[in-house]
Amino acid sequence: MNITILGAGAWGSALAINLSARHCVTLWACDAAQIEAMRATGYNQRYLPEISLPQELNLTADLHAAFTSAELILVAVPIAALRATLQQIATISLPIPVIWACKGFEAGTTQLPHQVAAEILPQNFPRGVLSGPSFALEVARRLPTAMILASMDGKFAKQVAQSLHHSSLRIYSSTDVMGVEVGGAVKNVLAIAAGIAEGMGYGQNARAGLITRGLAEMTRLGLKMGVRAETLSGLSGAGDLILTCTGHLSRNRQVGILLAQQQALPDILSQLGHVAEGVYTVREVHHLAQRLGVYMPICAAVYSVLYEQVPAASAVEALLNRAPNSEFNSLLSG
Repeated sequence: MNITILGAGAWGSALAINLSARHCVTLWACDAAQIEAMRATGYNQRYLPEISLPQELNLTADLHAAFTSAELILVAVPIAALRATLQQIATISLPIPVIWACKGFEAGTTQLPHQVAAEILPQNFPRGVLSGPSFALEVARRLPTAMILASMDGKFAKQVAQSLHHSSLRIYSSTDVMGVEVGGAVKNVLAIAAGIAEGMGYGQNARAGLITRGLAEMTRLGLKMGVRAETLSGLSGAGDLILTCTGHLSRNRQVGILLAQQQALPDILSQLGHVAEGVYTVREVHHLAQRLGVYMPICAAVYSVLYEQVPAASAVEALLNRAPNSEFNSLLSG
């Protein structure tokens, strides 16, 4: 299959490296200088310096050329760039299947990626989302990874999942697009909370409790939005949450650790050099939870630290001092 991947950050590059073993892959970036540097060195020095680029991988900064002969477009840009990227895809005269791999809510609109796509893409463009517990570096190294491809068209989801599936990249299919996207968005916020707890030295017991209660928050929000509970207990919910809250490659977790060390957010983001989606997603999750009347105290605490200048220690203390509740009744009440 001829696959065009839009976005040459860590995630887009990792998918391009992984999939090029079985497909003809073109990797596009808007920065021509970045593409030239990747051609010259054989590495994506800024975003994925550990892994060499396959010789068979096509690199281009020409968007028209990237679309030529594409049988599948995989969008791997941050959520903030999704709308503009889909607008470019919508200019293609013939429909091409489109898959996005970004996670979060769009700033300002609080829309999930599939809702943005519904506004931009013509109806005859097949579309879906690729998500799940997956660090870019491990995908690039072709270490075993399980992901989920969701589309409202179940047949399309199964066909694309089967095409992308191979021994080190196990792809499951689903029709619960919103459920997959809610899990992928909220887990980044909870990973910041897990990083704060870790940075304050609270230990593994606290982390396990935070992950479990975070999953309850994710589930409350998802059920209110009409998603399937089993989706949030699967790869794109619990699976991605566990990885992002515990793995040392998690940028959102690292943000939390540095916040616990009382570093300023602008300095943290500059130090990371990569997008940490949870920093921006938490605003939309917080406002959405308020609008829907969903109790999400962990996400609210992260919001207070990032945008209300509440010290991390104070936010954690407030969480710990909440009144006890019945565990499973709290799936509804908190």
